[in-house]
Amino acid sequence: MPYSEPGKTKFQTDLRRHLRAKNIEDNLIHLICEIAEASKYVINAVRTGDLGVAGTSNLYGEEQLALDVLSDRIMRKRLIHSGVVCKIASEEMDEIYEVTTDSDGMYSVAYDPLDGSSLVDVNLAVGTIVGIYAGCDLLQEGRKQVAAMYILYGPRVSMVYSVGDGVHEFTMNHLMEFTLTRENIRMQPEGNIYSPGGLRNKYSEGNEKFIRYLEAKGAKLRYSGGFVPDINQVLLKGKGIFMYPALNGSPNGKLRLLFELNPMAYLIENAGGAASDGKRAILDIKPESLDQRAPIYIGCTEDVSKAMEYANGN
Repeated sequence: MPYSEPGKTKFQTDLRRHLRAKNIEDNLIHLICEIAEASKYVINAVRTGDLGVAGTSNLYGEEQLALDVLSDRIMRKRLIHSGVVCKIASEEMDEIYEVTTDSDGMYSVAYDPLDGSSLVDVNLAVGTIVGIYAGCDLLQEGRKQVAAMYILYGPRVSMVYSVGDGVHEFTMNHLMEFTLTRENIRMQPEGNIYSPGGLRNKYSEGNEKFIRYLEAKGAKLRYSGGFVPDINQVLLKGKGIFMYPALNGSPNGKLRLLFELNPMAYLIENAGGAASDGKRAILDIKPESLDQRAPIYIGCTEDVSKAMEYANGN
């Protein structure tokens, strides 16, 4: 049996080495590694932290859990002290935090520190979602992201990232180091799983017909209530669709464009999939505010295309 070159097998490729092979700026490498480092403290908080309520509410009037507040503090502190970030927007903050006005070689970061935090007390998977932009303008189309990533805190801690050159998964080992487990993840054109968010009795007739179409073709329902684990399943299996459509009474759905949809759409598109609000690509929507929401159909290209047909009554 031939020996592998030392340090070159996929389980020995750490995150920093992988990033260095991507021909990207050192500051971006440093930033992604800082976020990965912060996730080690977040997972410790998830595993050991208080599950009680923090007693505060965020911009959207939602009750913040103590873990939300703590995870946000961990991430924000790491970003501020990274030395390469000029602006920060978090789902748990009501305005953009300006670290510096100097934009030269700097980046802006939008993140959801602990998406699905209400699931922690019943021990379901949660995650951190991050979108990175060059310079100091955060309210840009998602297509202008220079990198996106999420960290999934499940039975294993995994991180999926892209800098526009493939989508790659890393897993945290027992030394709390991220090592490469899957490289160049690709989506199939059509899938056989679906994750439908929102109350079905508030779906439009078109969205309800699309669900019946999926069921008729034998697609399996896979929905955890967590955006990160559900997208992770669709992406890593390479076949399926997640949707949180416009609802009767909530025409813009639930999920936030800047903190949740743009990073995930960037990752899925870079894996050969698609993401749409039912009319246009998510990555082509210019955010007008931090709290902007949009419906989402994200996953295999043919499934998303079919969803758009049904959503628009075709």
